[in-house]
Amino acid sequence: MEGGAMRGMFTCGVIDVLLEHNICFDGAAGISAGAVFGCNYKSKQAGRAVRYNKKYSYDKRYCSLRSLLTTGDLYGADFCYRVLPDVLDPFDRATFRSNQMEFYVGATNVVTGETEYHKCTDGEASDIRWMQASASMPLVSKPVEIDGLLLLDGGIADPVPYKFMESMGYNRNLIILTQPVGYIKKKSRIQPLLRLFLCHYPNIRKAMAVRHLRYNQQMREIAQREKSGKVFVIRPPKSLNISRTEKNPNELERVYQIGRAETLRQIAEIQFFLKNETNISL
Repeated sequence: MEGGAMRGMFTCGVIDVLLEHNICFDGAAGISAGAVFGCNYKSKQAGRAVRYNKKYSYDKRYCSLRSLLTTGDLYGADFCYRVLPDVLDPFDRATFRSNQMEFYVGATNVVTGETEYHKCTDGEASDIRWMQASASMPLVSKPVEIDGLLLLDGGIADPVPYKFMESMGYNRNLIILTQPVGYIKKKSRIQPLLRLFLCHYPNIRKAMAVRHLRYNQQMREIAQREKSGKVFVIRPPKSLNISRTEKNPNELERVYQIGRAETLRQIAEIQFFLKNETNISL
């Protein structure tokens, strides 16, 4: 599951339809928004991600300039990763633990510039911390420290984790993208700011400088796998035209419904692709 901040509402629509059709996977991997929203597949909580995003989108504790200025995180870490899953819209950890589907999240090591993957097993504090790290966007998030590792957005080094899942033995993969076919990522215009923000970490600066090239190469490789029938790809039919930090509930719902519609349109093909297969992943 690709990231893309609030483009991830498309992913939410996709996974909710898959859950509603009782489609099971042996494993799943999410990057950034694909991690923080995709975890609901393992906990089997269809509708949860779009629900809390719409309900709390204007809450200053959730996402605000005030949060960025006072905590260093645009998306308030305590609210997003403790208050929401523990109190306001509980994350079903019991189901998460009992579900045999393996779930991995990827984050970028600030020191090495490479991806670190973590297998989430119980949905408790350590797993949630890894999800936070995976979704911590440069410039608007502090690096997250876990077990001596300093981590940021997983999309920097590995935008779509299909090669990782292949390396883990998953040979039949469904890939959820949040950009339409033909999308070409351009070099970031905020490179000077990133050089300042990450001035002490040359390897992640290098990773950021070639992020667009890596992404575009991945899209070419995914297209080749799709053509050969090795993977099934669900992607938006056209650009979603949504801000990475969109707060309007109507816009969040719009993109969510596009994800639902695309998945419902292809549900028979998805079921046929996965029929009688083993080692399948999302």
